[in-house]
Amino acid sequence: MKINFYLNNEKWLSGITLKDSSEPEQSNMALHICENPNLIIENRKKLADILNCELDDFVCANQTHSANVYRVELSDKGRGAKNTETAIPNTDALYTYEPNVLLCTFTADCVPVIFYHESKGLIGVIHSGWQGTVKEITYKVFEHLKQAEKCDPSDFYVHLGTALSQEKFEVDEDVYVKFKNLGYAEDFMYYKEETNKYHINNQQTVKRQCELAGIPPKNITIDSTCTFISPQGFSYREDKKSGRHLSFIMKK
Repeated sequence: MKINFYLNNEKWLSGITLKDSSEPEQSNMALHICENPNLIIENRKKLADILNCELDDFVCANQTHSANVYRVELSDKGRGAKNTETAIPNTDALYTYEPNVLLCTFTADCVPVIFYHESKGLIGVIHSGWQGTVKEITYKVFEHLKQAEKCDPSDFYVHLGTALSQEKFEVDEDVYVKFKNLGYAEDFMYYKEETNKYHINNQQTVKRQCELAGIPPKNITIDSTCTFISPQGFSYREDKKSGRHLSFIMKK
């Protein structure tokens, strides 16, 4: 099983699973889009073994491209790990203070946002596809954490995982207008006359949302690998039946 580890130290463990043709269903991690749910469970168990945790430590949401955020407690451990029925409903961002809980988010072109707060010991994940980005989910999550959890934004550390590149993220005018209306995404878009399409950098737009929430640019890192171009990437744009990466973070 191929995993790109973003963090693995005495405090935090985070990363993303990669597409792997030698694994069942190419190492797809999503129960909502698969050929055989049992194989997905096996893939997740294999991941748990590698991470030295249990499948019942996973917490997953039923993602709906919403701007909804949920605080995970110990009682939520195992939700969505073995079936979609127990997953946290209608939610695209999770955070927790609890150790030994693996927060999960699933993507295939969308931007996975993985973060921790150094002094508070809080961790979280956000799923920001273009719909989530125009709903400003990332900005709203960090504003919520500043208000509800009294987090100092300068103590957040954020990683934006592998996603669809600007070159491959081409859209019609309707989506372009939604990004333009944000008022700060203009620098991350260009128009291609030959195809009459607009190209958007979703990762950079999400990064700007982090900055607008007060997170220092030096605390934000980006994996610029394109899910469409990379052979290790799952891309919904390339294949509507594509599997999903699992991005994760756990507080040790």
